[in-house]
Amino acid sequence: MSRTEDAIASADAHSAHNYHPLPVVVASADGAWMTDVEGRRYLDMLAGYSALNFGHGNRRLIDAAKAQLERVTLTSRAFHHDRFAEFCTRLAELCGKEAVLPMNTGAEAVETAVKTARKWGYEVKGVPDGHAKIVVAANNFHGRTTTIVSFSTDHEARDHFGPYTPGFEIVPYGDLTAMEAAVTENTVAVLLEPIQGEAGVLVPPAGYLAGVRELTRRRNVLFMADEIQSGLGRTGRTFACEHEGVVPDVYILGKALGGGVVPVSAVVADRDVLGVFRPGEHGSTFGGNPLACAVALEVIAMLRTGEFQERAAELGEHLHAELGLLVGGGAVEAVRGRGLWAGVDIVPSRGTGREISEKLMERGVLVKDTHGSTIRIAPPLVISKEDLDWGLEQLRGVLSD
Repeated sequence: MSRTEDAIASADAHSAHNYHPLPVVVASADGAWMTDVEGRRYLDMLAGYSALNFGHGNRRLIDAAKAQLERVTLTSRAFHHDRFAEFCTRLAELCGKEAVLPMNTGAEAVETAVKTARKWGYEVKGVPDGHAKIVVAANNFHGRTTTIVSFSTDHEARDHFGPYTPGFEIVPYGDLTAMEAAVTENTVAVLLEPIQGEAGVLVPPAGYLAGVRELTRRRNVLFMADEIQSGLGRTGRTFACEHEGVVPDVYILGKALGGGVVPVSAVVADRDVLGVFRPGEHGSTFGGNPLACAVALEVIAMLRTGEFQERAAELGEHLHAELGLLVGGGAVEAVRGRGLWAGVDIVPSRGTGREISEKLMERGVLVKDTHGSTIRIAPPLVISKEDLDWGLEQLRGVLSD
């Protein structure tokens, strides 16, 4: 057996089979490139589902982590630590909000947002206790906890994990009329991805997010934007909501906030929303730990320059122009996305998304499939134009085989 086969066989023997990774075993990485245990190099065109927006081994982030590792890594929230206040202050400033509630994973942040909306609904809006409703969109992906899969329409994520948590209303994504009809006096929030990532990088119709913002403001409902994948530079703006000039009541952040170094997530809102929490009502031992804060502070500092947003916008325009040339040629049905983020629908007769991903892997490019014949492209924002073009050349080669 090769080193790759041996590692995969060992993993299969001793781990739960809740993932089906591509058959590559990464040993090291730098920037937009990864090297496997056999010494083969691959261009990373997935970036950890946007967790690695700033690339593998980003020197600023690694140095920030190393420096903090030498000082203190965890205190729990039983005590204050000297990185917490600055992290909350800087992240609130980046979002244009007043308060931050830090957690670890994206799913934890979504769960926190759900709890926030319900408590706000009962204590501020005046919804009868136990009657709060949250409106969500079909084909969403907000995580895989039991509450979150309760409002998922993805059968793989949902089936056989019931009984399901009540309190959610599902409407078609992009349908403002259906959204308006679903909002009642007991609705406390609308929870949306500004761009649906797992569904295939689905961009809503122009004006949709602005319409949701107007509706929620008019009906006294919180607009909660899950920017875990779409935020922090990926689409060419700090937040994907900015493309429609929209500022939600609640930002839900994760993935890139930890720079691909440590898991960091957060719910960010004004004090009249997050102020509903009192000591003991919500928390996390690791949430807002010193190491996480140190890394996230460096991420925030990098985003404040605007350099990565501008890079994603410029390279993203090039990416979509090149991908657009593939549509109608018999191999690609459609391309969607924004910035350095694209969903590519492969003509089913040319292969499944998994098959195309495996063929790209053989050519030294790593992407990931979703929903049948769709592949997702989301390289680190530090990728060079030359490397991006090389990756696209490999895609063209696969599609012409």
